[in-house]
Amino acid sequence: MIEAIAARSVPLTALADTLGLTRSTTHRLASALVEREYLAFTPRAGYRLGPKLLTLGFIAQEQADIVQIARGHLEALAEATEDTVHLGILDSDQALYLDKVPGRRRINISSRVGDRQPLTSTGLGKALILDHSSTYWLERFTADQGAGAPAQDPVLWVERMKGYVERGRAFDLEENEDQIRCVAAPVRDASGRIVGAISVSSAAQYMSDERMAALSLEVIDVAGRIGRELGWIGKRP
Repeated sequence: MIEAIAARSVPLTALADTLGLTRSTTHRLASALVEREYLAFTPRAGYRLGPKLLTLGFIAQEQADIVQIARGHLEALAEATEDTVHLGILDSDQALYLDKVPGRRRINISSRVGDRQPLTSTGLGKALILDHSSTYWLERFTADQGAGAPAQDPVLWVERMKGYVERGRAFDLEENEDQIRCVAAPVRDASGRIVGAISVSSAAQYMSDERMAALSLEVIDVAGRIGRELGWIGKRP
């Protein structure tokens, strides 16, 4: 229906004919889309595209931009570390994975582009919410636990988050996937806001505490390079 009116406003009868539907069915579907602002209705002119599509278009453009800007950096990081590298954003209180560059090690990392993962059990997710309040952390932690996220001690989790904020990066210590650890860091835009995060993931046997500490500097550096291409000048909001 949206595609049928993409070029111009279309009256109800013409829209029904184009879609091969009855007028009543077309009106019901179109009314639902108008209510959600995917369509708008003008008397005597008919249905046209609505303001929600403008919003989604800008969001899609922002997502495409960060993927395009980050891709070369992700590939270089995967090459240097030999491990799997991810890029993700915060989407509806979840971590949405936008890109993945596999490493050279024979390790199966189950993540896929388009996956949504809990914020509180993934390194990427934690990096995305480093600027959020402790109140939000606890609300999200409780919600994720209720939704079936791997069980964790809330007191220990909050203490770790405070440490992650101080160091500007986050860890996944096998909290989301058994025997998989990762180091993640936020990506900021020109306003200083966190608009994404990157992570390096590998099997626990390759991710000793010492290596994770060393990787932290590298991951933070690459996240900063991506941020600078988005206009970040080193300041937080």
